[in-house]
Amino acid sequence: MKNKQVILDSILKQGMLPLFFYEDTEVSVQVVRTLYKAGVRVMEYTNRAQEAFENFLVLKAAQETEMPDLYLGIGTVKTGGDAIKYVNAGADFIVAPTINPDVAEIASAHDGLWIPGCMTPTEIHLAQQHHAALIKIFPANVLGPGYISAVADVFRGQLFMPTGGVELNKENISGWFRAGVCAVGMGSKLITKEILQNKRYDQLYTQTVDTLQMIQSARQL
Repeated sequence: MKNKQVILDSILKQGMLPLFFYEDTEVSVQVVRTLYKAGVRVMEYTNRAQEAFENFLVLKAAQETEMPDLYLGIGTVKTGGDAIKYVNAGADFIVAPTINPDVAEIASAHDGLWIPGCMTPTEIHLAQQHHAALIKIFPANVLGPGYISAVADVFRGQLFMPTGGVELNKENISGWFRAGVCAVGMGSKLITKEILQNKRYDQLYTQTVDTLQMIQSARQL
């Protein structure tokens, strides 16, 4: 795994963590290439189906030969076994939907970044006990920016990244940053089913460039 602080700094600088999974290997590679071309330098591929591991190996090979300054992490890691498997496969960081101490310890042993998903203050506290530098707030569309504002007062200094339902418009993105997030997770709203199924890479490129610009504008408000 890459150094924890290096990955964290990259996510903070980018202000966004794109994430996706798709069964087709070539489409997955083309999506990563498109995101990279649009300016993305850190992204997450999610471990959501049996094809994920083999696809990840292909993505890592493309990363190493074509995109050496890209950081590629693995998401939806729920077990220690999966964490070890992906660390050995070259994952630069780990994102999880839950707080599994085994996953946290494996990331820590490799000086790697582990981003757990939390919904409640109790979960946030538990994540902190396991040294989570960045916490994913999920599902973001259910909790809303007001929730971030509330928990940020209780957990001062903690970095939060909402994921799940962050909308692709300036008003929504600005609302999250005003509430105090350091970055936003962008999944199916950015990398839509239509883009994946119809291979609309030009559309993805344009949307990604626009989203990165919206994020930079939102931070200046």
